[in-house]
Amino acid sequence: MNRTLILIGLLIVAIGLLWPWLSKLPFGQLPGDIAIRRENASFYFPITTMILISLVLSAILWLFNR
Repeated sequence: MNRTLILIGLLIVAIGLLWPWLSKLPFGQLPGDIAIRRENASFYFPITTMILISLVLSAILWLFNR
């Protein structure tokens, strides 16, 4: 449990340090992401982005547990 929390903390720090470059990636604007914009409201559901992130995280966790 301690090792997992340390790894998650290091991952959050790494994402924070790399954020200027990560924010330029097209995540959140992939084909399949649903964005509806109206006059008074907007709705955004990043389904493709969530699937891609889930696959990457699953692969990383599979490698660590191997």
